[in-house]
Amino acid sequence: MDTALLFTLGLLAQSLGLSLGVPGLRRPSPLFPWRRTPALGRVRRAWVIPPISVSENHKRLPYPLVQIKSDKQQLGSVIYSIQGPGVDEEPRGVFSIDKFTGKVFLNAMLDREKTDRFRLRAFALDLGGSTLEEPTDLEIVVVDQNDNRPVFRQEVFTGQVLEGAVPGTYVTKAEATDADDPETDNAALRYSILEQGSPQLFSIDEHTGEIRTVQVGLDREVVAVYNLTLQVADMSGDGLTATASAIITLEDINDNAPGFTRDEFYMEATEAMSGVDVGRLEVEDRDLPGSPNWVARFTILEGDPDGHFAIRTDPKTNEGVLSVVKPLDYESCDQYDLKVVVQNEAPLQAAAPRAERDQARVSVQVQDVNEAPVFQENPLRTSLAEGAAPGTPVVTFSARDPDTQQLQRLSYSKDYDPEDWLQVDGATGWVQTQRVLSPASPFLKDGWYRAIILAHDDASPPRTATGTLSIEILEVNDHAPELSPPSGSLCSEPHEGSGLLLGATDEDLPPHGAPFHFQLSPRVPELARNWSLSQINMSHARLRLRHQVQEGLHRLSLLLRDSGQPPQQREQPLNVTVCHCGQDGTCLPGAASLRARSTGMSLGALAIVLASIILLLLLALPVAFLARFRQQSWDKGLLQGMQDDLRDNILNYNEQGGGEEDQDAYDISQLRHPSELAALNAPLGRPPLRRDAPFSRMHPPPSRTLPTSPADMADFINNGLEAADSDLSVPPYDTALIYDYEGDGSMAGTLSSILSSLGDEDQDYSCLQNWGPRFARLADLYGPP
Repeated sequence: MDTALLFTLGLLAQSLGLSLGVPGLRRPSPLFPWRRTPALGRVRRAWVIPPISVSENHKRLPYPLVQIKSDKQQLGSVIYSIQGPGVDEEPRGVFSIDKFTGKVFLNAMLDREKTDRFRLRAFALDLGGSTLEEPTDLEIVVVDQNDNRPVFRQEVFTGQVLEGAVPGTYVTKAEATDADDPETDNAALRYSILEQGSPQLFSIDEHTGEIRTVQVGLDREVVAVYNLTLQVADMSGDGLTATASAIITLEDINDNAPGFTRDEFYMEATEAMSGVDVGRLEVEDRDLPGSPNWVARFTILEGDPDGHFAIRTDPKTNEGVLSVVKPLDYESCDQYDLKVVVQNEAPLQAAAPRAERDQARVSVQVQDVNEAPVFQENPLRTSLAEGAAPGTPVVTFSARDPDTQQLQRLSYSKDYDPEDWLQVDGATGWVQTQRVLSPASPFLKDGWYRAIILAHDDASPPRTATGTLSIEILEVNDHAPELSPPSGSLCSEPHEGSGLLLGATDEDLPPHGAPFHFQLSPRVPELARNWSLSQINMSHARLRLRHQVQEGLHRLSLLLRDSGQPPQQREQPLNVTVCHCGQDGTCLPGAASLRARSTGMSLGALAIVLASIILLLLLALPVAFLARFRQQSWDKGLLQGMQDDLRDNILNYNEQGGGEEDQDAYDISQLRHPSELAALNAPLGRPPLRRDAPFSRMHPPPSRTLPTSPADMADFINNGLEAADSDLSVPPYDTALIYDYEGDGSMAGTLSSILSSLGDEDQDYSCLQNWGPRFARLADLYGPP
């Protein structure tokens, strides 16, 4: 290659009048990259230098690469320089140039795998630093050498293939790399298998590295894992080499059927027991343990028609575990001969060397033991009427002994009887009541009473059986229905209101309750003339008036009957209040009822009432004017003479007392009736007038005795409240009250009379100056200047 390059560069140099330094020449010829050759019609502007090749790992250093020259100046008057990677850029110091001769040198070993080429810039300057030539490019190519071994991508390659696979089955692929130039033979890789044992079952593609099977006979039960040694070489297999391993695992298939280790097994089982293991059936299978190809499945083909036995597989040992799932009875059968087969969960491959399943015979000997008695019916259900008398027969709860070949005697007892209601005969199991069961017993659940009876045998050791006795308490119609509600109200007009809705309740359970039958008492036939009773549904009826009756309380008698067998009936009183109703059909209270009845007055009566009211107003006007003038003089005289009393009547209410033990904080005299205050003090002014009394002026009730102790204060207040409620001098509780009554016997009088005029010009406030310092501010505002 170097000879061809030299020959080409020589021809080029001859045509252009240049000389080129080439590796291998001790003294490279000078290169004139800036020389311009005159020509007709055009001028060459620059010279393109072909790439300069240099081998990597060159050890003779410094090594001359090329010499460049400029023909514009004499030798020694031109300064040469180069720039770029390997000179003034990383990696620095690889290349250098003689600044006077233009010779370019290689100063360090090159590595193509790090940098495969360098691009430099060459400059020519005069001694003054001026540019003689334009900069030109200088490219240096690093020639590859086979200095890198191929490398496998991993040290161990793994693959899996089914046992019995056909030739040509893909297993895995080996891959390697080479850092040398891929365009040369230095990186041309070839794969091979150095070692795989005998016989030769696998092959590898030398170009791709794919590993495949080449022969039949892969058997996991013979060889489960194959270890192969792989090799890769560059230079198309003649260069540097590297090795790696390949581990090939054979995957199991079900090519081996399970088989019993023996043809017959002998076992023993105890009667009257279930859920116990009897013995184990050993099998062997050459397939992979734990896989579906290895797991055994057992089936009982013959000898167990009633399903007393079952076989499960032990997941660790793959053995069949024979167990009793239904209790055995020695008296019925003392030995069982079972025929058992075994096979895998996964289907057997067609190429298996033996039958799909194997079979064995299992002999089970039953051992006799003392068994517990057995109740013939458990639980036993029966019924009994509620309220059954002591000694009432219930049922015979008897058991039998399954041990027919042993002479044994049974006895009975109670284990659970929360109400101690039953009595059990110890020899026969006869059950009867020993007292009356209360219907309200908390142990009656939905009408059922539960007891537990025990049956014992006299064997050694004795055995006990438990029986449940459930007794349904039958409902008896022993309660008559009751009226609800026992009282109510009706409108006095038959067409008003919706009537009185009546209902009934019964303590008995269905069917001894509803439907109920309502009827007016046949003993009082006159009730049917004024009242009617109509059935609404199974449990309610409606009471109405046939015609208007007197308002007030009416006592009726109703006959109620249930639907039990036999039916129960009872006459019950019903208190009905007949009242006057409003438009909504509800009873009105006393005063409102009175006003409602007065709306029917004639026009003449209404005119008389209005005329009387006007006459009373005309008579009251002169009295009101006279009282106003007398009030002013009376207030002045009263204040001048009783200054101290006024101060005593101004009470402070910001004292809260000292709690329950401070009894002095109560001023019992303040709770007295105004008439009592009048009796204690001299009568002043006119007698009290109760404006809120609707009909006439009534005298107040007599005075009550004050409590002797503060502890009796609650009784005193309650008695006063009751007296106020029964006072006929006041309107009903739902009437608007007029609270302008200020009391009787007040020594201070009123501060502002309700009969005074609306203006303030006639008022005399000079009396405020005599009321003490507490009224000084009012005296300054309203008193004379």
